[in-house]
Amino acid sequence: MSTVKFNLPTILTFSRIILIPFFLFVTPISPLVGIAIFLIASATDFLDGYLARRSGQITKFGMILDPIADKFLVISALFLLVDMSRLDVFIAVIITVREFLVTGLRAVALSKDIVIPAETGGKLKTAAQMIAIILLLLPGSVVDIDFYDMGLVLMYIAMVLAIVSGVKYTVSFWKRIQ
Repeated sequence: MSTVKFNLPTILTFSRIILIPFFLFVTPISPLVGIAIFLIASATDFLDGYLARRSGQITKFGMILDPIADKFLVISALFLLVDMSRLDVFIAVIITVREFLVTGLRAVALSKDIVIPAETGGKLKTAAQMIAIILLLLPGSVVDIDFYDMGLVLMYIAMVLAIVSGVKYTVSFWKRIQ
């Protein structure tokens, strides 16, 4: 496993970061275009990891950069939703604090050559967040199902999952680091 290497998975991770300003600029003007940008950026999250594992191009640099890029995208979306009055700042702050905590712990563990894999709760949290963000950006409703209400419920679920998985990650970190 090399330290710094620019390969296709790393380029995809960087593209996720590069898409964030476009997402932030376009979404308030055209939410559907913003959703499309968010979906593309989210797809790079799956694709970069898949390609890195499949091609054996996993690097420490990628292992650090990938979750940071994920956090940048999600946190940007959360605060955009707050700015658009689509999400309470309380939820955004709780999730943001969890993201910084886990990313910091992950970096410390990795510096000691300890890899703490993502657990199911964290993966569920990420999925719930991504879907909730899209629902909160969608205008209107379909067949009496309000996208905003569904998105808000899902974001509350994501917040609870963030807290629970953050605690589990912290406990796992302390067990492995000692």
